[in-house]
Amino acid sequence: MTTPRNASHSVGAPVKGFGIVRGHVAWRDGDSVALLEPGGSLNALMARGRDAWAEARGRGEEALARGEGISLEDAVLPFEVADYVDFYSSLQHATNMGRLLRPGGEPLLPNWRWLPIGYHGRAGTVIVSGTPIRRPQGQRPGPEFGPTERLDVELELGFVIGLPSALGEPVPVERALDHVFGAVLVNDWSARDIQAWEYQPLGPFLGKSFATSISAWVTPIDLLPRVPLPPQEPEPLEYLRTELLGFDVPLEIELNGEVVSRTNAKHLYWSVEQQIAHLASNGASLRTGDLLATGTISGDEPGSLFELWRGERFLADGDEVVLRGEGLSEVRGKVV
Repeated sequence: MTTPRNASHSVGAPVKGFGIVRGHVAWRDGDSVALLEPGGSLNALMARGRDAWAEARGRGEEALARGEGISLEDAVLPFEVADYVDFYSSLQHATNMGRLLRPGGEPLLPNWRWLPIGYHGRAGTVIVSGTPIRRPQGQRPGPEFGPTERLDVELELGFVIGLPSALGEPVPVERALDHVFGAVLVNDWSARDIQAWEYQPLGPFLGKSFATSISAWVTPIDLLPRVPLPPQEPEPLEYLRTELLGFDVPLEIELNGEVVSRTNAKHLYWSVEQQIAHLASNGASLRTGDLLATGTISGDEPGSLFELWRGERFLADGDEVVLRGEGLSEVRGKVV
């Protein structure tokens, strides 16, 4: 079993982003917050488009420069989640999981390198960082019904849709980022025993739908550094072909005060633009408030405890997990 190797966290760039504080749309820069306008969510701002986003950010920065900000305080769920989609876009994660679940066989299924695999999740159980995580019950192998004995985390990035798209009209891959308001960290909590029993043949259900934690602040994507991704083999179909760029964002998992794994968003195989283009390729629309998560991000070190400890250990009651990403607001959750 792998044991924690890192005593302290190393991602700590000041967070900049939009959130909701005291019933107002707010702009955060480090530990200072500017209240911009009354509002219980970011959805109205997100729907107004990129010029409005830039104008609001400018007002926030100007207010903080004038010394009109308030000290950082707890924020609520920043936007009303319309639809939630979880992808499976890390080659290392998919390979690790394939080897654990199908030892001796091919770790990747034949379609994995041809399209961004994903599933539609449950928007109503997306919760803000700091919300306690109640251990879910479900049907496990046996079969038997009871609380999960294999509670896990998944370290992901989430991209928040601002501008919607029209129903029936695909989103070209080269224009996909026009719809993205910003990014959050995501912990897609997973009950691995419930998931293993129920997911065949139709995919994740109760093992994933009980809780998905996200950051309280949404960071504009132009604040996240981009980096070229390696060539994809085989070359994707025409509707997914684009300049391959990822986000160079160091990430880490902290468990009970110790960092147990570090990775980076640049290890994703499928880009955000490709995920969006594939989602909308059948004519499905994007809606303001859609949350599109990347799936677990693994690299040299894994983005889930299942990979880290090879299924030998999972979360206990009282454990607290904190996910961090450079320039992003943390995601914290304690198992109760």
